[in-house]
Amino acid sequence: MTAGRLLPVGLISAATLAHEVLLMRLFSIIQWHQFAYMIISIALLGFGASGTFVALARRPLMQRYPAAFAASAALFGVTAVASFAGAERLPFNALEIVWNPGQLGWLAASYALLILPFFFGATCIGLAFSRHPDQIGRVYAFDLIGAGIGALGIVGLLFLVFPSTALRFVAALGFAAAALAATGMARHRRLVAGGLGLAAAVIAVWLPPSFTATGPHMSEYKGLRMALEVPNARVVEERSNPLGLLTVVESPTVPFRYAPGLSLANVQEPPAQLAVFSDGDSITAMTAYGGDPATVAYLDRTTAALPYRLLARPRMLILGAGGGEQVLLALRAGADVVDAVEVNPQMIDLARNRFASFVGGIFSRPNVNLHLAEARAFAATTGERYDLIQMPLLDSFSAAAAGVQSMHENYTYTVEAMRDYLTALRPDGVVAITRWLRVPPRDVLKLFATAIAALEAEGVSEPGRHLALIRSWNTATLIVAKSPLTGEDVAAIRGFSGENFFDISWVPGISASDVNRYNQLDQEYLYEGALALLGPERADFTERYKFDIAPATDNRPYFFDFFRWRALPELLALRTQGGAAMLDWGYLILVATLVQAAILSVVLILLPLWLRRRAIGRAVPRLRFGLYFLALGLAFLFIEIAFIQRFMLFLGHPLYAVAVVLAGFLAFAGLGSAVAGRWMAAVGGGSAVRAITLAVVVIAFLAGTYLIALPSIFERLLALPDAAKIAIALLLIAPLAVFMGMPFPLGLGHVGARSEEFLPWAWGINGCASVLSAILAALLAMHIGFTGVVTIATILYLAAPALLAGWRDRYDKQTSQGSVPDRNRSHVKPTASHGEHGRPEAHTRIGYTEALPTRRC
Repeated sequence: MTAGRLLPVGLISAATLAHEVLLMRLFSIIQWHQFAYMIISIALLGFGASGTFVALARRPLMQRYPAAFAASAALFGVTAVASFAGAERLPFNALEIVWNPGQLGWLAASYALLILPFFFGATCIGLAFSRHPDQIGRVYAFDLIGAGIGALGIVGLLFLVFPSTALRFVAALGFAAAALAATGMARHRRLVAGGLGLAAAVIAVWLPPSFTATGPHMSEYKGLRMALEVPNARVVEERSNPLGLLTVVESPTVPFRYAPGLSLANVQEPPAQLAVFSDGDSITAMTAYGGDPATVAYLDRTTAALPYRLLARPRMLILGAGGGEQVLLALRAGADVVDAVEVNPQMIDLARNRFASFVGGIFSRPNVNLHLAEARAFAATTGERYDLIQMPLLDSFSAAAAGVQSMHENYTYTVEAMRDYLTALRPDGVVAITRWLRVPPRDVLKLFATAIAALEAEGVSEPGRHLALIRSWNTATLIVAKSPLTGEDVAAIRGFSGENFFDISWVPGISASDVNRYNQLDQEYLYEGALALLGPERADFTERYKFDIAPATDNRPYFFDFFRWRALPELLALRTQGGAAMLDWGYLILVATLVQAAILSVVLILLPLWLRRRAIGRAVPRLRFGLYFLALGLAFLFIEIAFIQRFMLFLGHPLYAVAVVLAGFLAFAGLGSAVAGRWMAAVGGGSAVRAITLAVVVIAFLAGTYLIALPSIFERLLALPDAAKIAIALLLIAPLAVFMGMPFPLGLGHVGARSEEFLPWAWGINGCASVLSAILAALLAMHIGFTGVVTIATILYLAAPALLAGWRDRYDKQTSQGSVPDRNRSHVKPTASHGEHGRPEAHTRIGYTEALPTRRC
């Protein structure tokens, strides 16, 4: 078999993994980030349904292999575009789910559409494994190389083209694979192959914009959609890369006046502004500036200006340069040196080059240094020491108010991050953080609790003396000082607040008579919360509070997760009176997705197998075998999802983490599956159970080692360039993934030797578990952290061999007594145990001569 015959396998594998990663990017634009885990679950569901289909319809498919492969690949190309175009046009509004149950139906419709390309792509791979059982190693090579190229290559492609254009290339890969496969057809092969090749070229170069455009179908609750509703508002520039879609909007009729936390005492009209939306939501402003500081004097009357009353000519660090608003404030306040950090190179190009004249060239000034880096990584690794570290407000109020960020891992506001900021300060330096104010408060109190925990971890015995908190009508600014605030500092804070009609919620020496003077609330929540958090009843207050305000940590970096189940009935009862706005939508959407994924996986994977349940003999311990593959399905994805979340800190962006971790686990778990037979021969003495036991012991050891070692490894290597960090991430993943790739094929070989009929069930149970675990792992991480998720996975791995060992003893005894027919042994070749077949249970497909499941995330 020539390499050319297997090139379609590599192409369709690359296209399928690229499509999965690309959908995460697309749904971050049209909806929000929490749909990333839904996409992983959808991909697994598509692979699972395909595996059942191939297992049940193998014979007629093999008789028409070239045509079946070509048709499946072409259908992948069609559905890659059509399914997304249909899904984004559905009237699905995530924010309505709580009060409108009909939205659950549209969510299910999204699932049904989006699984189609994964179903057809997985069918191609399953057919290839079934067609070439004697060339599994070569099929593996093309499959794994293609998948790795697809997962990482799509990230590189997104630096060059918009996501909608990248979708065309993914679809074209499907047609290219179909054209190559069609050359093996007995009749009309040249005509069919030529037509499919032409389709690939046409799709890659041209496709009607309405088929792929994402902008018009963005959620109507995103800021960009609302901004463009204003008469004469228009997009003047648009840039895209894997980090975000940046859209610059001009609104001449109703000018932008973006100044969060602006005092009611302000009388100056801000200059003209351009709004820059990231993924249609998070907003920053570029302000027209001609060089006269007096034109931006209004910035002095925002809560973010507070630290400049405490510091004269500070050397400062801005973590999130955005459009330069805080740089303007720093220059007006007389900052000596301004180091501004921005993670998105496209944002830097817009502010420093494309709109340089509009913003007055502030990023080219000799005392302004613009750094391309992730904020946390820069603060943790910089050798400089600052008087002020400023964290401006860059996310949108609508996203914060809706709770759609609750599933978003954020390493910027954790206890460990705060300690990094304090370390980067000079002895009298301060950290200033501005957040949106929501009532009842959530993020501000959580931030206050985080600062207290960080100060105490640094050895501060009275953290209240290091903190100050003020609020306007819509923002709050927290000051965290490395040294205790002095009497002069407190007087300056009081004077600044009084001049601008800001309310003080906490300063050293505050009393109840000092609070709730200007922007009056029915209850001074922040002051009461600060008192409780600084007092002996902190733990009780945190536990009793309606929202989860426990400090976020690197182990649980969900700063925006405030959801408590016990508060849900009360908030639902108040939903018609505004209570719905206090729910964390992201969390509830993920729960709804989990329920629907469970139902769909049973219907599409297990139900077809259940119809053939009588084929399994009663002598087979179905419960034990089923639990074994259930445990593996949960454990593999638990570790993988935990690694994706954990590596976000190291790699700097969710999409990078998804692509690198998927590619790493895919390739190295596939390698482990391929050498599983040799492992069994070398250490198991021919016993699959013994080999599995030793493999899971190694998995447990490596997982435990990583739990301890990864934080310190990341801390030391955060400053490395992206390419080096990607290589290190793959090296870290490799040993663990290799051993995680062994238990599934070895277990499948062990079970297949005893009951051929159970093989589709083994795959189906494992597939259902994988579909559920992708979402379940994310939910568990929010409650028990990554350490807890990996610990559960380790326990599942360690328990799994016992489920096979008990049956092995009984089976051998029954066989010696003649009570188990030998036909179960003679009719199935346990190819995985011989190192010929087998793929890891979560990201790969496993092949059998008689029953071929197909799997991959």
